[in-house]
Amino acid sequence: MKVTVDQVKCVAAGHCVMHAADVFDQRDEDGIVVLLDENPPEELAEDVRQAAAVCPAMAIQIEE
Repeated sequence: MKVTVDQVKCVAAGHCVMHAADVFDQRDEDGIVVLLDENPPEELAEDVRQAAAVCPAMAIQIEE
C-alpha cells in the first residue's frame, strides 16, 4: 500500500487522524494533513482505507 495526500484539497477536518493517527497528523498552524508514513504496515491498512473513505475533501489517495 502506498498513500499520498493532496494538501491543497485538504479542508482540515481531521477525520484521517481520528481513523489512522499512526499514518496521518495535522499541522498545528492550520490543521492541514501531514502524511507520517506513505507505506504503512499491513495491520494499519484498513484504518487507512477508512480514513480515505471518510475524507470530505477526498484528499487521500491509496495505491494497493
